[in-house]
Amino acid sequence: MKHALIPSAIRAFAHRRMALSALRANSSLFSRLACYNANIAIARSLEAAGGAQ
Repeated sequence: MKHALIPSAIRAFAHRRMALSALRANSSLFSRLACYNANIAIARSLEAAGGAQ
């Protein structure tokens, strides 16, 4: 049986990937960390809303 993909779970996964990409970006440490933290915060809020189980 296949599991249905929940749009918010997909978005949470995408934000986690963007957060990891931000750490590898060619920019200052401050901006990489700020971008990482912003994307992780969005992913966590989506998961807390029931997007990822």
